[in-house]
This record gives sequence, C-alpha cells and structure tokens, in this order.
Amino acid sequence: MFSVIKRKISTLSFDLQYYVARWKHSRNLPALEGRDRHILKVLKKEGVCVTTLADLGFNSSAELLKAAYQQLSQMENPKNNHLDEKLPQIYTVTGLPEFYTWAMEKRLLNLIENYIGLPIAFHGVHLRKDFPSKHQFGTLLWHSDSEDRRIFKIFIYLNDVEEKTGPFEYIPRSLTSLLSWNYFRLYYKLWKSGYRGIDDDEVKTVIPKSAWKSCLGPAGTVLIVDTKNTLHHGIVRTEERSTLFFCYTANPPERPELCTQYWDDTYPRAELRQQIENGR
Repeated sequence: MFSVIKRKISTLSFDLQYYVARWKHSRNLPALEGRDRHILKVLKKEGVCVTTLADLGFNSSAELLKAAYQQLSQMENPKNNHLDEKLPQIYTVTGLPEFYTWAMEKRLLNLIENYIGLPIAFHGVHLRKDFPSKHQFGTLLWHSDSEDRRIFKIFIYLNDVEEKTGPFEYIPRSLTSLLSWNYFRLYYKLWKSGYRGIDDDEVKTVIPKSAWKSCLGPAGTVLIVDTKNTLHHGIVRTEERSTLFFCYTANPPERPELCTQYWDDTYPRAELRQQIENGR
C-alpha cells in the first residue's frame, strides 16, 4: 500500500514539473507563419492534421521523395506469404542526409516546438511497408503510443492510399476529451488489453464507426499526428502500403527507452547497408 502511494506521489510530482516547464517555456516559443498556425490549431483540436508535401512547401521535399523511392526499391521481398499475420517491413533511414535534412526544416521544427511546448528532440525516420492482412493485429488494432506526454509524428504516403491500401484511421480528439465519458470508456478498454490494442467491435460500443476518420490520399499526402493523445490504427488492407514515419518528442521524453528504435539496430539501418555495398 505504501509503495502504491509513493508511486502516485512521484507521478504527480513529475506531472507538476512537466506543466511548470511548459508554462515557463511558453514565452520562448518561436513565431509561426499563418499556414503553420492553421496546422497547429487543427492538431490541437483534432489530434491529426492532413496536408501534402506540396502544401508544406519545403525545398527539401523533392530530394526526400527521390531518396525514399530509391530505398523502397532496395527493400528485400520478405518471405511472409505463408503467414496469417504479416509484420511490417521497416528500415531505419535516419542516417541518410535526405531524410535528416527534411526532418530538420526550420519551419517544421518551429511548428513542433509550438505543439509540444518544450525544447524538442528528433528521434529518427522509418521507411515502412505494410502488407495485406485478413484480421486486426499489432498496429491494426486501435492504440495510442507511449514515448511521451505529447508525441509529434509525421506519416508520408509513398503510394496512393485508398480503402484497399489500408489508410490511417483515427478518432477525433474532440470526441474523446480528457474529462469525457468516452475517454474513460475507451482507455479503460485499452488498459484491459494490456495496452496491446482493441479491435473495431470494441471501439464501436463507444464511438460509432460513422465518426471515425480515415485518411485517404495520393502519394505525397502528409499526416501530422499526436499519436499519444489520439486513438488510431491502420485499416485491414488487401494491398501493400508504403510510408515514411518521423518521430519527435520533448527533450528529454518521458520514456526515452521507447525512442531508440529510430536510430539503433532494432531494424536494418539503410546507411550501414550502403556502406557495406560501397565497400564491395
């Protein structure tokens, strides 16, 4: 009993420090352009903002796409046709300059800092290919991420995404505000699952499917998402989907051990593969 109380007090103390730090940093937040203020407003209200590389207007986008398609063409075909649950194929591309340059665009960093409200950390980039599946498992289940109190992730579609390709889907934060009954019902279900995720049938008992938002779009569509505070998943797909995943948090994040996957050897690292090939 004493240990439980001690943990509660410790959690409250860390939470208080977090909110005080955000309040102090609020006077140091960088100014935003009008188009970026719009993204920030939508993100705070809904948890997701959908835009495009063209609308963002970064000079580095052309090189980013060129490098992404080059890396995608070099991905080895996985021998997974016999599996009912085909895990995504992921390459870490953080160490390649085209991806890092785009990730460090000044306008983008200013936007992220305004949303997170603290000095920020860029953790890295994954190039990811998701495969057809007949049922929900893994990230196809509804879930939220755990790296930090606020997480800023960017997903870029590398192919046209329709229903058959399995778009990103989410529940708007306006329907699950922190003090709402919907919030408690959904996150209680998530807690009961051991935070492994909940399926469509469970979500439907709280939020009707008509209120779910599916993010369809052509190649070059950009999804800006707070994956901590927005319940989300990928739809079961019948065709492959390829995307880039960028991850940012406060510096330091609440759970730094969950962020190492973007630069360590959890997944094949593209720059190491290039070094090996160039050495032949």
